[in-house]
Amino acid sequence: MASSTSSGPPPGRRFISLPANKGDILFQGGTMLMAATIVLLILMLVWQLVDGAWLGIREYGISFLYQQEWDPVFHRYGALPAIYGTVVSSLLALLIAGPIGLLAAIFLSELAPRWLASPISFLVELLASIPSVVYGLWGIFVLSRVMRDPIGSTLQNSLGFLPFFSCNPIGLGMLTAGIILAIMILPYVIAVARDVLRAVPNQQREAMLALGATRWETIWKAVVPYARSGIVGGMMLGLGRALGETMAVTMVIGNRREMSACLFDPGVTLASMIANEFAEAAFALHVSVLIELGLVLFGITLVMNAIARLLVWRMARGMRGREL
Repeated sequence: MASSTSSGPPPGRRFISLPANKGDILFQGGTMLMAATIVLLILMLVWQLVDGAWLGIREYGISFLYQQEWDPVFHRYGALPAIYGTVVSSLLALLIAGPIGLLAAIFLSELAPRWLASPISFLVELLASIPSVVYGLWGIFVLSRVMRDPIGSTLQNSLGFLPFFSCNPIGLGMLTAGIILAIMILPYVIAVARDVLRAVPNQQREAMLALGATRWETIWKAVVPYARSGIVGGMMLGLGRALGETMAVTMVIGNRREMSACLFDPGVTLASMIANEFAEAAFALHVSVLIELGLVLFGITLVMNAIARLLVWRMARGMRGREL
């Protein structure tokens, strides 16, 4: 007869709980304090933004988000063109930098020899340390001329029937800002995707190769799907960087407060409007609505991060489900 097993301690034997080590207590308390400090800083930031923007919130309410007119003289303020420019320029940057960053990360992690991967990785990380004003100067003196001719004129001649390329290119505009932002977020996309791809277990590659797959099939069907959640997380990190960029975008977007489907037309973003007008705001209401623009930008960033977390969670959950 099989004997029954119990999970409890043997009769007559007691477990003595040892006192916690003082170092462990201090370490746990210190880490908890640092985590609480981050939460406190965010709450203080939100409180300061709401307090500074309260005059504008009380004056315009929710209509501030969908009004288009912006006239400080007559106290008419609307954030819709700036919201539109922020979202469009950031999505353009992600649309350009996403595929380029993923393919570059695949090359660095899977295909490049070590003697070549190390210097290229260093140069990629160097891009992240270049000040944004340097990108802006390069955009004004180099990229804007190229965007006017030959790129802008070629796109207009070949795809002018589309509303995105139907206007005359002047060099400065939404597309130029999107390209500048794409260059600026490339280091984040490449670095995160490269590290995630390198972290994929070698068993994934060996199993696919053992089934007769080619090297490209192994990368595209085994390695990339395994690291998909991390790749998407890196792209969302780059998108968050693009949403809040100020100086480089201010220098190349044209700073015209209007909404246009044509990517060659000038536009404006939330960050560029704050940078351009905050020093010249003469009325308390004007200052308040500029702070409210910062609050709107904070909200957009928060929503984008929440969507990114949801996407990563769903992808990771789906991957675990397939493994089971």
